[in-house]
Amino acid sequence: MSEAIVIGAGLGGLAAAARLAAAGHRVTVYESAPTVGGKLGLLQRDGFTFDTGPSLLTVPDVLEQLFTETGGPSGLHPVAVDPACAYRFADGTEFAMPHDPANVPAALDDALGAGAGASWQRLHDRSRRLWDLVGEPILRQPISLPALARMSLRPADLRAVAPWLTIDRLGRRMLPDPRLRTWLNRYATYSGSDPRRTPAVLGVTSFVEQEFGAWYVPGGLRRIVDASATRCTDLGVAIHTGTEVESVLMSGGRVSGVRVDGRDHHADVVVSNADADVLHDRLLPPKAMRRRRRSPRSMAGFVLMLGLSGRDPGPAHRVYFPADYDAEFDAIFGRRPEPVADPTVYVHAPDDPALRPDDDSEGWFVLVNAPAHDPGRGVDWDAPGLREHYADHVLDVLADRGVDVRPRIRFTETITPADLQRRTGAPGGAIYGTASHGPNAALRRPANRSPIPGLYLVGGSAHPGGGIPLVLMSAEIVARLIGPAGTAGASSAGRRTAIDPSPRLRRRST
Repeated sequence: MSEAIVIGAGLGGLAAAARLAAAGHRVTVYESAPTVGGKLGLLQRDGFTFDTGPSLLTVPDVLEQLFTETGGPSGLHPVAVDPACAYRFADGTEFAMPHDPANVPAALDDALGAGAGASWQRLHDRSRRLWDLVGEPILRQPISLPALARMSLRPADLRAVAPWLTIDRLGRRMLPDPRLRTWLNRYATYSGSDPRRTPAVLGVTSFVEQEFGAWYVPGGLRRIVDASATRCTDLGVAIHTGTEVESVLMSGGRVSGVRVDGRDHHADVVVSNADADVLHDRLLPPKAMRRRRRSPRSMAGFVLMLGLSGRDPGPAHRVYFPADYDAEFDAIFGRRPEPVADPTVYVHAPDDPALRPDDDSEGWFVLVNAPAHDPGRGVDWDAPGLREHYADHVLDVLADRGVDVRPRIRFTETITPADLQRRTGAPGGAIYGTASHGPNAALRRPANRSPIPGLYLVGGSAHPGGGIPLVLMSAEIVARLIGPAGTAGASSAGRRTAIDPSPRLRRRST
């Protein structure tokens, strides 16, 4: 039986651990935080429960595959979110995105005017072709330069990928209504990026959300982490929380284990769920692995968790756009980053009795995009008074957009980018590691197999990226690269192993 060590018990680390244990490896997970989960955190106060990370699940098949392939169903039973999201634009227009894509064109025509639905349908059909090109062949496989090169040689494929276009330019080309262009640009933020610099191929995220549906796990998405940790322990994985890995050990040019609390622990393979920059800068010996060219950090987030009296029935997910969306990205990614003066405000207000103390209350998770914590060259989110001032400002913005919740507030909890850095280990609190800027963004994200034999990367800072489905895909890739215990892939860990085709994802079913 081979020894595998996983650094970090975020969702990617837990998923990789479960898959490796199911394949016969003896797996140990070390997590520096007192609890597992990473960015899929939890806050409880006065009878309220808040997810402090993702609030929406897409591509639920990927989640269910993790459990069915490691021992049995998850028991999570995701439910459809309908409408998937309600948008309010700066001119006061409101639009609720239906869960079923067949209903989207008519809903758009009703909200935005005749022709809006047809332009969305053209974009959706284009994205369907794009998903067929990159979904299974690229996202669920290790980074492959030959595969990308072959794609670039096929004119039809090259036109679909359109590496010369950004998401913003794609919207200007295909969506005449500026409100729809604003809607599309928001999907760049799903990778923590600026739509004016993000490759158009990442606009496929909008297709994925509509085609595979928006889903919610009753009791909160934190239950995904709890179920994953339980599956790990059922498979014999040893999970140590409050235990920080000090360094990755090497011997004979390959990984040999990790050092924890001054003691060396042997491993045949090491899987890092730590941020790729943390792995390179803090855990590996100097110059052990050549650094790829640094990309800018992704955006972070500033969060308010509001315990509210009374109920405001409505869609669970609500987005309030500003008049000048570009100004938001200028503030975050400019030469001198600063808190956004007029931010987009995202509200998650789930109608879930398990998350509130009584039927005359509700909890709101309020998020605005923010620059990463960077006291030297940008925003110092620990500066005295900034947290309180900006929290008040976000509430002012909501009130200006017709949603004044101040009279209902029982309490307010905040999470700044500096808090995110401390809680999750992500440098600057950058939620997605690095921003996906430039036509080669996918190639600049670290591969799942590192150049050091025996060392693998999993999680949002590695291929294929951040968000629950992609993080689970990264764990799937890593487990297949390592292979079952006792195989050549598991014992030599640096050689090429055959990659079996992944089960194809089913399109939506409600």
